[in-house]
Amino acid sequence: MLGYYSADRIRAAEEATGDLLTSGVLMSRAATGGAAVALRELRGRYGQTYGRRVGLVIGAGNNGGDALYAGARLAGRGVAVDAVLLAPDSTHPGGLAALQRAGGHIVDRLGPDTDLVIDAVVGLGGRGPLRPAAAAAFAAVAGVPVLAVDLPSGIDPDTGVVHHPSVRADVCVTFGERRLAHLLAAPECGRVEVVDIGLTTPDPEVAALTDAETGALWPVPGPHDDKYTQGVVGILAGSDAYPGAAVLSTSGAVAATSGMTRFVGTAAPEVVAHRPEVVAVRELADAGTVQAWVIGPGLGTGAHAERLVEQVLGTDVPVLVDADGLTVLARRLDLLDGRTAPTLLTPHAGEFARLAGHPPGDDRLAAVRDLAGRLGVTVLLKGRITLIADPDGRVLGNDAGSSWAATAGAGDVLSGIAGALLAAGLPPRLAGAAAARAHATAARLAARGAPIGASALADTVPEAIRVLRASGGVS
Repeated sequence: MLGYYSADRIRAAEEATGDLLTSGVLMSRAATGGAAVALRELRGRYGQTYGRRVGLVIGAGNNGGDALYAGARLAGRGVAVDAVLLAPDSTHPGGLAALQRAGGHIVDRLGPDTDLVIDAVVGLGGRGPLRPAAAAAFAAVAGVPVLAVDLPSGIDPDTGVVHHPSVRADVCVTFGERRLAHLLAAPECGRVEVVDIGLTTPDPEVAALTDAETGALWPVPGPHDDKYTQGVVGILAGSDAYPGAAVLSTSGAVAATSGMTRFVGTAAPEVVAHRPEVVAVRELADAGTVQAWVIGPGLGTGAHAERLVEQVLGTDVPVLVDADGLTVLARRLDLLDGRTAPTLLTPHAGEFARLAGHPPGDDRLAAVRDLAGRLGVTVLLKGRITLIADPDGRVLGNDAGSSWAATAGAGDVLSGIAGALLAAGLPPRLAGAAAARAHATAARLAARGAPIGASALADTVPEAIRVLRASGGVS
């Protein structure tokens, strides 16, 4: 798994190295790694490094020192290096001397012939937006590719809050481990390259499944499996007003696993017309046995829907609650009292606000952890960056890598995928994270650069699973 760390944990890991930190060895390693990433970026963009021009925007402290030493190494490789010093009296003295010895230049502003800008304004201690002088330095080279040291300046390292103005990076080079903001503010960070400088770190605050890990844990039929042993998921969704939600959620479930999907609701004819393999009935009493329930998409929020939510949450099998089911649950949180079977709630920001009594706010990580802890369930907070929190505070995240899934009905597909994984036996945090990754992959594959609807996304889920499994060498 990819791990993401808070600023405090990174600082503690650095301090634990003792002499390696105080003697400057860590900074030397960071500078060497940073220079290597910059050279790769120049080579990848321009085909060569010699004679190219790199501009450094330098703040105070060690973050600026990393970049100044890296600039000295670049100058030694034939790269022209200019540096703007935003805090001349607080510039790292050793780094500045090294840059000047190597032939780097101190300038008032970077010129239009700059090929790559290195952002070293603030490090892990940075909070708030760029100051005017820093904003002006970057405005002078607007449109030039940016490599950020640790994080783009103007982004909070632990919450990922993007202030204005701030830097949007094409690539981040970071040291030891990824920072929380590399996930929480992924669109602003670009590609993240981690340089090993010899840190020993504890478990991360947040982790993310890789494609290979997602593919490896995906349930596939074994030689002794049948449709029942692979998990039977029940879907309670749709209504006379919203039959499409039923079709989309069952489509997600069917596409996700090779078990069985049962459906309950008034949209049974529409479901069977689109997915004839689904066993569909109109009444819950006729549903048969399931290993997990999905309830909520398009269900309505009236008294009948409330009775269904109460009945399903009263069972002893895993339950995923989404969409209208969450609106019902928000006014009947007592339905979770005493429930011991796994429960996964999948709200978007508005549904989260109804459940929690307030919107997620800027610190989405703290908000999702708090709600999961208070309700004693697993909460999947949807978004370009999806966060899945268990009641014990463990969190998995997923960067969709795009916003192609931001289309009506896509959440219904996600609920079906995750519900099928719950029925196959995955714990809710893993089911949510794996479903989010497959869902995002399907959206990207279906879109191929053009907008899509949720039906196209659902149809592409099997292809997405094949891609994820192939990435880990399984078939």
